[in-house]
Amino acid sequence: MKTIMKKLFTLSMLFVATSLFAQEEVTEKKLSITGSIDAYYRANLNAPNDLENWTAPGSSFANLPGFALGMANVVMSYEGEKTGFVADLVFGPRGTDAIFASPMYSATGNIINQLYAYWNVSESVTLTMGNFNTFLGYEVISPTANFNYSTSYLFSYGPFSHTGIKADIALSEDFSLMLGVFNDTDLTEFNPTGDYAFGAQLGYAGQYLNFLLDPSFTEIDFTGGFDLSDDFFLGINAAYLSLEDDGGGFSGVALYPQLATSETFTIGLRGEYFVEDGAFGAIGSGVEDTSVFAATLTGSFAIDNLTIKPELRLDSASDDSFLDNDLATSKSLSSFVLAAIYSF
Repeated sequence: MKTIMKKLFTLSMLFVATSLFAQEEVTEKKLSITGSIDAYYRANLNAPNDLENWTAPGSSFANLPGFALGMANVVMSYEGEKTGFVADLVFGPRGTDAIFASPMYSATGNIINQLYAYWNVSESVTLTMGNFNTFLGYEVISPTANFNYSTSYLFSYGPFSHTGIKADIALSEDFSLMLGVFNDTDLTEFNPTGDYAFGAQLGYAGQYLNFLLDPSFTEIDFTGGFDLSDDFFLGINAAYLSLEDDGGGFSGVALYPQLATSETFTIGLRGEYFVEDGAFGAIGSGVEDTSVFAATLTGSFAIDNLTIKPELRLDSASDDSFLDNDLATSKSLSSFVLAAIYSF
């Protein structure tokens, strides 16, 4: 009898230990911490490089002179069987620019890029509530998800983030639908206006048609891309934004051909044509109905988790939007960027 009891006790302890180990193992898989850091060097090739006479493209990020900081990005996420959350924190100049329209706390150190919880209602429906980066456009805030280090005009003047609730619906294996209600665009902590925006996205096999009806503007956006071969990819972004009450807006298109020449090196070009309707203010000339063509050639060299990106960029505007070395206004600006991005 004693022998039997000892065996039962031993088996029970083994069962408890196995259960605790399995539970700990599952928990470790659900909770994850990822992120990145980035820094860069930027120099104008045909314009001054001192801060007093500094000139740069009118797009967001990577616009500071000399050696400069991007941001530190820490993303904590927890994935349960039905529910989960994401807390995406940013520190540094790029992060501060990303939350520029936070109405109360950005000046005192708001560090939240995204903060949301979600519920997988079924295999085909997910509800998300909180603050999340925009669904419009080809580029994003984090440099790890963009091929080019500097960003496009279309990205810079489309929305950055939304706070609200959205439903992501898988209609079939290829078709998807997103419907959402948000605060005014880029007002992230709360709603100071009492107005709301409505968004929708229809997706088919990696191609997305996006629509955003904001109290102050309406935007239609197409984002997609195609693998033309095993080594060659072509990304596409086109958008049209119209401000309310004939306040102008913008339109544009950008192509992103990218060629992988080896397992560690890829070269890509972003060619963008961007047009202001009225004096929207994106390009910087202050002239109504102006335009800019921007060509950005980027190399991407991967060393483990570190990516080195040398970049040449030429912005050519229809009106005087920049300065040259003689401090005279100029229609063109050429610049060089060398970026280092580490992801974990």
